[in-house]
Amino acid sequence: MTDEEAMRLALAEAAAAVAHGDVPIGAVVIDSAGVLVARAHNRREADGDPTAHAEVLALRDAGRQRGHWRLDDVTMVVTLEPCPMCAGALVNARVRRLVYGCHDDKAGAVASLFVIGRDPRLNHRFQVTAGVLGDECAALLRGFFLGARRSPRRS
Repeated sequence: MTDEEAMRLALAEAAAAVAHGDVPIGAVVIDSAGVLVARAHNRREADGDPTAHAEVLALRDAGRQRGHWRLDDVTMVVTLEPCPMCAGALVNARVRRLVYGCHDDKAGAVASLFVIGRDPRLNHRFQVTAGVLGDECAALLRGFFLGARRSPRRS
């Protein structure tokens, strides 16, 4: 499976998040043979869980599928640059490679604000490929937030 094919799966996951009011971020985990291991989308609103980010949920599922927390032969593909929590989870899961769509200037922890995952002080580092279908990923997020601004606020 190519990076673009995997990102299209992640984009489909991201679109599913909108149905329950979550920010449209999707993630997939692909093994070294290019086989889909896990997929997830944001569920913070749906689950009332601040840690229910797409990346964390996909890693949890991949660990269950594999029967082990160590995921050193997988690639995480996610529509938005991971936040500090998610980048830390990628380090702790020993993910081999990260592919992401668009940068996150407000919370990105792989390139924009921090370089978690490439920091030599950490016990694990992962390869990073940025910008895969980045315009499509950014457009999905922009559309969601534009709609959110037009909707009445939740209390």
